[in-house]
This record gives sequence, structure tokens and C-alpha cells, in this order.
Amino acid sequence: MPELTLNLTATQQQLVGATLTLPSPERLLRFRLPAWTPGSYLIRDYVRHLERLEVWQGGRSLAVRTVAPAAWEVQATGHQPVEIRTQTLATELSVRTCHLNGQHGFLALAAIALQVEGERWSPHRLRLELPEGWEPFVPLPREADGCWIAPSFDALVDAPVEVGPHVSHSFAVLGVPHRWVSWETGQPLLELQPQWLEQVAAIGRTCCRFMGEEAPAAPDYLFVLHLLEEGYGGLEHDSSTVLQFGRKALGRPDGLRKLLQLVGHEYLHQWNVRRLRPAELTPIDYHQSAVVPSLWFAEGITSYVDQLLPFAAGLTDEAAALDDLGADFSRYLLTPGRHVQSLRQSSEQAWVKLYKRDAHSDDNQISYYLKGALLALVLDLHLRRGGSTLADVVRDLWRQFGRAGRGYSEADLIAAFARRSPELELLLPPWLGSTEDPPFAAYLADVGLELVPASAAHPDGGLVCQVESRQGLVVRKLRRDGPGVRSGLEVGDELLALDRRRLHQPDEFSAQLRAEQPQSLLVARRGQLIELTLTSAAAAIERWSLKPHPQAPAAAHERRRRWLALEPEDGSALESKPASGLSSRDVRC
Repeated sequence: MPELTLNLTATQQQLVGATLTLPSPERLLRFRLPAWTPGSYLIRDYVRHLERLEVWQGGRSLAVRTVAPAAWEVQATGHQPVEIRTQTLATELSVRTCHLNGQHGFLALAAIALQVEGERWSPHRLRLELPEGWEPFVPLPREADGCWIAPSFDALVDAPVEVGPHVSHSFAVLGVPHRWVSWETGQPLLELQPQWLEQVAAIGRTCCRFMGEEAPAAPDYLFVLHLLEEGYGGLEHDSSTVLQFGRKALGRPDGLRKLLQLVGHEYLHQWNVRRLRPAELTPIDYHQSAVVPSLWFAEGITSYVDQLLPFAAGLTDEAAALDDLGADFSRYLLTPGRHVQSLRQSSEQAWVKLYKRDAHSDDNQISYYLKGALLALVLDLHLRRGGSTLADVVRDLWRQFGRAGRGYSEADLIAAFARRSPELELLLPPWLGSTEDPPFAAYLADVGLELVPASAAHPDGGLVCQVESRQGLVVRKLRRDGPGVRSGLEVGDELLALDRRRLHQPDEFSAQLRAEQPQSLLVARRGQLIELTLTSAAAAIERWSLKPHPQAPAAAHERRRRWLALEPEDGSALESKPASGLSSRDVRC
């Protein structure tokens, strides 16, 4: 059994030492370091943090041949154990990288664990060497000798490692043991919010109810939170999640709700994504990207449900739920890229676009998280017209594919929706493949809601600017079809004066704009002064809100309550019947 020993005692140098011991090596050893970690669809080239790689056998150093930037081979001699020793710099603090300092350590093992040819499906032993007084938190079974056992390389890479002088808190969700551990810069979350673990448990129970399950999918579960001054993110694993959240965000009126939604999003992923998985990720190739047309389902469905979980769990009110959904609609409707990139294209191009945003991204792309969530809303309301729900479709797919570990295709998804509502066989493909908006207004009317626009207080210059310490007031974003582009502005220009009046702050620029009147604009670009003419447009829509329609019938209010609470249309119990077309064989899977 391969054994991976990680030494995290060099906290000041932020270096992680790793020794992979192979007790029965092949004569020709081939091994590679993963290039990405599941759940975060970007080639990260973890090898860039690797500082040393040596191979030893019987006290002798063996020659290592590099066959690719993150792939090596070694000719072993005899049958003595082989040790592959590496050293990795751990300075990148995110949920998908490695960070080590005097306060804590966090390891995304895809950045450290080597995949040895022929050993992927072998059990792996994990051993940790820690600074004195530190505790380990690893979502793997632990042996009596203190080591952890991963049943395969995939299970090892799927196990995030958090270590430090932290306190762990235990609680249960429907009888399943859970642990909560935080690395926090400031007052502990459980002191700020004494009912926090009860709220997390309520979110967990609501996720189980949505899935039609009597217990979580994992036999036990670990939450790891990095509560920092600023930050946001989460990464799902089979039996755990790692979250990053900012204290500034937590201090806002909606901060606690947003953290609960992040908890719910990653928790629901233990079904949707981790076990109910696209065929293109079954099995996972850790060394190259894959075209996954159905990421809109994997992430969009989850993003939609996470917005409703706090209300469905009884932790917030209807107004808060509508505020959150309205914010999604506003962000979507104010993103011009939705007319350029379809939802399917957004999914397929995730590796090269979503995680590589720049100043022009809003003009040429749309997030499959965002549009996927709004399409999920439309699908849910459409299914409810016929007495079904989105939860029914997700449960059908879970029975047919997730429980058996079978990957699904986009065609499988369309067929699952069509079994619950035959019209979706024709409606869903163009919603995925075109750049037209789904008919939001008609479906929102079913639950007595409407989208209400609000215009900005000033004319529209078609740009976003911000103050930067060395450059002054700088253009950071330009709308492709807006007045700023038509004037000849470029991203990175420094705005000096408008109509010969000096500019220092964004609000000064906005306040001096005159709609549909040519104005002289002095800018600095790469060391040159350039005078342009800017003709602003009338004030544009600044945001959209989701509001109850004043003339909506009473029946729409009750439909809205059931919908927001993730309840079935007929008020039935938790369990749902399989869709017609699913055989008993499918259900047993």
C-alpha cells in the first residue's frame, strides 16, 4: 500500500515536505502530479509550486527523467521500497490550493499527492507530522496508529487537510455525525452566532429533504471554514467541504444568510456533482481539461437551490428570499455577454473563460452558475404547472445515475426533464443552446411576482472607474456598445478632466455627465494626454428587483410559498414517486 507522509513543521518557510513510499515498486516507475482539482474547472499547474523532487531506494538516489512538466519516470533496481520525496511551497490561500503558516495549514492534496501509474485504485495511507500542539482534521477513516486510510488515489485527493491549534465542534444531521472546525482571524463565529451549528444542521436536513433522502449521502461529514477579513469561496468533497468567507461580508445585514447559502451549496454537492456526476468526469482525468456541456446542471441547479435553502429551513423570511433571487436576475439582465454566449457554451468553455475573467468578460460571456440558476428557476416553475417539481427530476436522476455511480450525459438530463413534463423535450434544448432569454416574466407571474427596474441617478457613460493609488481615477470596465467605447476610451485610461474640470473620484465623474450632450474628456494613456469627446446616454437601468405583483390572485401567493419552501405542489410527504418511464431496475440503482 502506498504511504504518503506529509511534514508540516516548516511553518515559517511555508514548505510542505512529502514522502511517498512504495513498498513494492515496479521496475519502471511512472508518476504525475495533478494539474487541477475536481470542482474547480481550471488547469492550475500545481507543479509550479514544486521545489524539489528526489527518488531514493535502498539508501541510493535514483536518476529521475522528466517526460512532461508534471510527469516523471524512474528506473528502480531490485524490490526494495522506493521513496519519492518532494517539497512544495504553500503560500496560496484558497479552497483549492495550499497554505501553511504559524497559525494553520491547509492542503488541497491534488497539489501534492503524486499519482503513480498502476496505483490509482489501490488504498493509500496518509501520515501527518505536525507542529507541537496542532490537531489534524481529515475526512478519512483513521487507524489506531494515527494514520488515515484512503480506499483509492481519488479518495486521497478528495480529502482536504486542515491542521492547527483549532477547536472542533460536533453535531448531527439526521443521526449522521458532523464536525465543524474554523481557522478564524478575530472573534470566533460561534461566539458571534451561538445558534450557528443548529442553523447549519437545519440547512443539512433541508438538503436531505430536497433530495428525498432520510440521511446525508456521506457516513460522516467535516466542515472547514476559513473566516478571513475578506474572501469568498467553497469547494465540495465527498464527505467534507472547505469554505472561505470574509468578516466584512459577514457584518452586512445579509452576511449570515450568504454564509448559510454557501454552506448549503457545498453540502448539496455531496449528491449533485460528487456522486451524481457528468459522464465527462467519470472517471476524472487529473491531468487535462474536459468539455462538460452539463456544468449548468451541476452548478446551476445547486446555485438555485442554495438561494432558497435558508427560507425552506425556516431561517429567513420571504422578503429575504426574493431579495436574493432578485439580485441574481439583476446581475444576469445587466450582463451583455448573455447575448453572446449560450448556457451550453458557458459550460463547455468553463476551463478557458469563467475562471479567467478580465475587464471584457461581461461583454462576451455569461456564468453557468448564474444563468444555470435562473434556468433552474424557470424549469421548477414550469414543472410545477404540471404538478411536479425540480426536486422530482433531481431525485429521479439520483436514483438512476447517482446511486450507481454512473455518469449522465446532457441527453440523459433532457430525457429526465421530459419524463416529468413532455414539453421540455422541445423547450429545453433551445434554452441551453441559444442566447435568447427564457420567458422569465410568464413563469414569475405564476407565483405572483414581477421584475421591477430601477434607473441610475446619473446619465450613462458606459464605463466603470475606480481610484488607484498610483494612477488616479482609472477606467476598469467598458460596456462594449456604450458611450465610453464610442468615445474611444480604453480600459486602463486615467480620467483626468471632464469639460476641463479635474476628476478625482468616481462620483465626480458621474455627477458631471450631461445626457446626450458632447463633453470634452481628457485622459492619460501610456504616458500620453488624449482629448476625447464623450456623449453620454440617458440614465440606464441600474438594477432589477423581484417584487410581488399587486394584482396577483390569492392562489399565486400560496403557489409562491410552496415554491420558495421547496415543497411539492400537492403538499405530499417527503418521498416522491419515480417518473413514468423509470423502471424498478432504474430505481434500485
